[in-house]
Amino acid sequence: MNVSSVSRNKLNRVVLLVCALGGLALAGGCITTTEGVFTDKPSPAKALERRVELARKYIGEGNWDDAKRNLKLAYDIDPKNAEVHEAFALVYQSTGEDEPAEEHFQRAIALDGGFSRARNNYAAFLYSQQRFAEAEKQLERVVRDTLYEGRPMAFVNLGLCRQQLFDASGAEQAFVRALSMDRTNRIALLEVASLRYDAGDYDNAQRYYDTYRSVVRQQSARGLWLGIRLARHSGNRDAEGSYALALSNLYPQSVEYQTYRGERDGD
Repeated sequence: MNVSSVSRNKLNRVVLLVCALGGLALAGGCITTTEGVFTDKPSPAKALERRVELARKYIGEGNWDDAKRNLKLAYDIDPKNAEVHEAFALVYQSTGEDEPAEEHFQRAIALDGGFSRARNNYAAFLYSQQRFAEAEKQLERVVRDTLYEGRPMAFVNLGLCRQQLFDASGAEQAFVRALSMDRTNRIALLEVASLRYDAGDYDNAQRYYDTYRSVVRQQSARGLWLGIRLARHSGNRDAEGSYALALSNLYPQSVEYQTYRGERDGD
């Protein structure tokens, strides 16, 4: 059995949605205006900004109806605003309406080709549909934006896409780039450790794995399974037993534990 492939298919891909709500300050209440002799009406630009802020707040709360209501008002102010279309896309994606979600993602990046957050979120959408090659192309654009604050995670996302495309070398390059910007990224650390193990480079696999262990409070099933194999390779029976016990206690239904049991019982 190809253990790396089995484990990879179980990897938590939530990381691909890391930027869905980032980048905006969220308003805490409804928009209110006081009209009178001594007050001015809010400018259209300011009103649009507040509506988008509220919509993103409601998206974070899972309140789709109020999010759509505010986005419709924002759209009425400026139908060519890229952030409005991105927010619409997130709402539709969350409610399982894939066709309008994709239309709004595409509209957002067509209106603003440098909108890296929207492009990253579109890549997450494509990834969720197993359209890995298309997601990779979007992420390759994202990581070229040197000013994008989510760039380290975009490199992680790119690495995950390339793994699904069976490009181990390209995946490792992306993960290493992520680590050059964020040395404690747990996903990149574990993935490089796994790739080094698969390549037979056990010393570097152990080095990356040790760093991974130092930055996580609780290892994933994938991490524990790699620890078992590394300990087995080095002959460290105590470590192997410790990781195996943790795997059985924490993740008894995982593919990793079932694979471990199969190997153990087959000996």
